[in-house]
Amino acid sequence: MAPPRSKKRKPSFRRLLKTSNVKLDNKLKNRQFKKESTDKKHRKEQKKLRAAIKDAVLKTPLPLERYKKRPEEEEFVESLPMDMMEEDDLEQIKAMAQKASFLTRDLSSSGPVHAKKRKGEQQGPESYEKMPRKMQLTEEKEVIHLLPIKDKIRGLIPQSMEKPEDEAVPGPALTPQEQLKLRTQKLTNRKLRIASLGSDILSDPTTNIKKLKELRAMLMETDPYVAVTVRKLVMVSLMEVFKDIVPSYRIRPLTETEKASKVKKETQQLREFEEGLVSQYKFYLENLEQTVKDWKQKKRKRSEAVSLQSYRGLAEVAIRCICELLVALPHFNFHNNIIVTVVPLMNDPVKRVSDMCCEAVKKLLKQDKQGHASLGTVKVISGLVKSRNYDVRPEVLLCLRIKEVEVKKDTDDTAPKKKFMNYKDKKKNLSRMQRKWKKAEEKLEKELLEAEASESKDKKLKLHTETLNIVFLIYFRILKKAQKSILLPSVLEGLAKFAHLINLEFFDDLLNVLQHLIQSGDLTYRESLHCIQTAFNILSGQGDVLNIDPLNFYSHLYKTLLKLNAGASNDDISIVLRCLDVMLTKRRKQVTLQRALAFVKRLSTLSLHTLPNATVGILASNRTLMHTFPKCDILLDNEAQGSGVFLPELDEPEYCNPQNTALWELHTLKRHYHPVVRRFATHLCAGAPSEGSGALIVQLARR
Repeated sequence: MAPPRSKKRKPSFRRLLKTSNVKLDNKLKNRQFKKESTDKKHRKEQKKLRAAIKDAVLKTPLPLERYKKRPEEEEFVESLPMDMMEEDDLEQIKAMAQKASFLTRDLSSSGPVHAKKRKGEQQGPESYEKMPRKMQLTEEKEVIHLLPIKDKIRGLIPQSMEKPEDEAVPGPALTPQEQLKLRTQKLTNRKLRIASLGSDILSDPTTNIKKLKELRAMLMETDPYVAVTVRKLVMVSLMEVFKDIVPSYRIRPLTETEKASKVKKETQQLREFEEGLVSQYKFYLENLEQTVKDWKQKKRKRSEAVSLQSYRGLAEVAIRCICELLVALPHFNFHNNIIVTVVPLMNDPVKRVSDMCCEAVKKLLKQDKQGHASLGTVKVISGLVKSRNYDVRPEVLLCLRIKEVEVKKDTDDTAPKKKFMNYKDKKKNLSRMQRKWKKAEEKLEKELLEAEASESKDKKLKLHTETLNIVFLIYFRILKKAQKSILLPSVLEGLAKFAHLINLEFFDDLLNVLQHLIQSGDLTYRESLHCIQTAFNILSGQGDVLNIDPLNFYSHLYKTLLKLNAGASNDDISIVLRCLDVMLTKRRKQVTLQRALAFVKRLSTLSLHTLPNATVGILASNRTLMHTFPKCDILLDNEAQGSGVFLPELDEPEYCNPQNTALWELHTLKRHYHPVVRRFATHLCAGAPSEGSGALIVQLARR
């Protein structure tokens, strides 16, 4: 059914239009009425203002001293018709008269004329202006803030009290003997405690792992009598404990699935031991590192237990412990963090600290067979050299003594040696079916061993290749950007050792750099020898295929042989002999007879000036050259072998006519004061025979 129709009639459009016009007229009238009333009020206020100004102008101004005291209100009241007003109206009129204008109101109040007073607002100046001001005469003391108090008038009132001071009761002063006795007693107690904890941990590490934390807490010893000594003892004790109880594998953190799974009681105990061991080892390393940082930054601890002067000895013990852990635990957790701590200390200005860290890094690189620790160390050294702008000590690079890996030998040594039964043992001890199964089993074991050896070989080669690449990167950066650095001798020495491992693509550029360094004249004698040795090591290895004639290097060595320091025993003579071996003996096919004769003659001249040990080495080198180049025996004859005269002052070995001279120096060496030199000179005068007494002479020279 349809909804019932409403009985109320809807107004028509004409009626609605009429109603709206009426409303609009009413609104317009109201607006006009309000405007008229507002204008009327404004006219009244203007009239009052003009009257007040007129009265103020007509009044005679009084002197200033008359206004010091506020005029009494009764004067204004007397001028009013008191009999026509009530008391409330009178008070209201008084207030209105005070606020009529800025000319009649009280000027002592700075507030606005018609401003409304807020609840709780005070008249006059603020409360803090009324408070007396006092200068602070006493020192500030520490206060303890208490809970505030709420007041209806002042609101929240903060409360505080002074912190009570613990006044120590001064005891009787001890004599030096009593202080020494007290220190000895305390130190003995601490030592016994350290020994007891260490013994308990070593006896059963899995059960007593919590005592490791108790022992580590003694690193924070606060007794000033024994703090330094106890901390040193605890550092060394913890180092030895960790070296003994650390397992031979790396402990990884457990996953969430492994933590949630249920395991056996023994497995759970092992997990707790490993977790506690890693945690305490980490805190121990952080304590050692913080001790070193405090010494470097010269910070004083709050406890004042250890003086600033004692921090150096404490830091040296901490560094020694870190170096020991670096060498002893290269497989365990946080080894890379230890490397990052030790490597910057290799460049420390304190020589004792620097030598300690360099020696530890040398041991680590020497005993590292897999290559992980070597790679990490070389990376950190590379970053250190680059960040310090090549301003580091030469010992940092001299530590990079990475020898070439003999992969085949290492693989044979590391592979487990499995003994298999021969045919007779199988036939004697096994049945036919057992022999068949044994044969299949041995075949499978051989395949597994071969696969394991191949994987180990590839992994080791990859690590050592990457390590050598970083080492060469360090060397090439210094040769390119810091040729006047103190690191150049170490770089040249390292290149001389590893030159045969450099990629063939770098040979040409490297030889040009070495030749430029020699010709610059900025190198020392030993550095120039290292340059020559590096160049010929390059050419004797893969560089043998290059068509390069290093004539400049031959000429430079021939010219500088007589500049060798002959008045002191040094290592320069050994470098010279190695250079001669790689330049003449190993390159015999590329060396002319004239060049060989010139070097033999100059070495004989040099042997007259050097010490006996160097003289024996030079004569041994001459003997090798005479065997390598048999035609050099013409120098033992007095007859000339061609035109021209020998020119000893000429620096070119090819054009000094060495075939027209003789080794007269050997006859002088026969009367040398050293017996081995005399016998060697006699041996060479006889033509340096390779049999008979020649072998005895060589043995004497090697001794």
